[in-house]
Amino acid sequence: MAPAFSAHIPALRRGALCARWVPAALFSSGILVGEKPILVRDFVSSALYDPNHGYFSKRAGPVGVLDASIRFNQLEGRSDYMQHLDKLYKKHDIAWFTPVELFKPWYAYAIAASILRTANLSVPLKIYEIGGGSGTCAKCILDYMMLNAPPKVYNDMKYISVEISSSLAEKQLETVGEVQSHLSKFTVERRDATNRSGWGRRDPRPCWVLMLEVLDNLPHDLVYSPDQVSPWMEVWIGKINGSSQATEVYKPLQDPLISRCVEIIGMNEEKASVSEKLAFAAKGVLSKVFPKPRRAWLPTGCLKLMDTLHQALPSMSLIASDFSYLPDVSIPGDRAPLVSSKKDGKTSDHHNYLDAQGDADIFFPTDFRLLEQIDHHCAGFSKEQKNPGAFKPVKKRRTIILDSAAFMEEFGLPLKTRTKDGYNPLLDDFKNTRFYLSVPTHNSK
Repeated sequence: MAPAFSAHIPALRRGALCARWVPAALFSSGILVGEKPILVRDFVSSALYDPNHGYFSKRAGPVGVLDASIRFNQLEGRSDYMQHLDKLYKKHDIAWFTPVELFKPWYAYAIAASILRTANLSVPLKIYEIGGGSGTCAKCILDYMMLNAPPKVYNDMKYISVEISSSLAEKQLETVGEVQSHLSKFTVERRDATNRSGWGRRDPRPCWVLMLEVLDNLPHDLVYSPDQVSPWMEVWIGKINGSSQATEVYKPLQDPLISRCVEIIGMNEEKASVSEKLAFAAKGVLSKVFPKPRRAWLPTGCLKLMDTLHQALPSMSLIASDFSYLPDVSIPGDRAPLVSSKKDGKTSDHHNYLDAQGDADIFFPTDFRLLEQIDHHCAGFSKEQKNPGAFKPVKKRRTIILDSAAFMEEFGLPLKTRTKDGYNPLLDDFKNTRFYLSVPTHNSK
């Protein structure tokens, strides 16, 4: 369920954090779709990350870095803050400022405080950050540990950034290197975090994994059913005969990742009570008279990443933050993405995800309850009792989902991001974002 919103505060979308952006020339579908059909997740991946045509490869400007922290206590209120933000975007001429940048160092300090409060400090602290942007989060967390942790914790800690972009990897080293003592503790690994081979041998030691605004751009798959009762089918993207126009192709479920996602969500649940079976039969009759197509977007990219992390780092503790809800989504389907492009300083939304040909951002809301299910699933917990005579399965993770405001009030310093009249953009404007915290239990098989 999406969080409640104040009547006068609209749900935040990443487009609201965007500055002016010069779009690329439009691409025909043929650039992203070859002669053979591809799964929707591969289409999304190409549209965002293709080295030559992907949105994030060359089209969008770099993630913004503020010269200095915003002094919120010197701003009158929301109007003053928005004017200040507009000036910053025009000055830096970048695609967007992340929350960790807008609210530095306080946003990252809250994350560092949550780690320090719950980490086992008898072993060296090790932190992985996936998609570290400009390196601001890494630097601020290292700053916090240097200032607040016992000296041995800071001196022995390791902070590893897993970054797929070479330009951002260089920027991260530059940002962290502003404090000389941080460099011996910080490394950047240029690789894809979903690739299991990049993590090397399984490491059973405790560590932390941070994913801030990573889940929203992970590839998703799409499943379709022509009515209320027909089986789900996976969606592929192919070309219409004799043209470069892309179209959807529907096939029976066969892809392993899609099938696992469907199973985790329980979309093909077979067990049903008598009343549920009667209702299903009635729905079947109704669907023949009034067929209603169904669509659902599946976070298969998230499933692949969580699989990899649990295989490589079975004792990891995880902190993820992202959008739980996106406003103004016109694309059909459960968990549908927002597809938007920017031209002449104006954001325009697309009604069809196939319009994204390297010139548009595609970002998804995160179903945090589903993320929790995927986390438990990849950790080896199944809510289904396969063998009635076996011991009851035990959960291997302890998890909690918090609104961003609740997380900041628990671990952060909210007064540091409050304006003179009491308005607090970190607490008031990010009501559709959440934090997910997951730590291992001491249960074993």
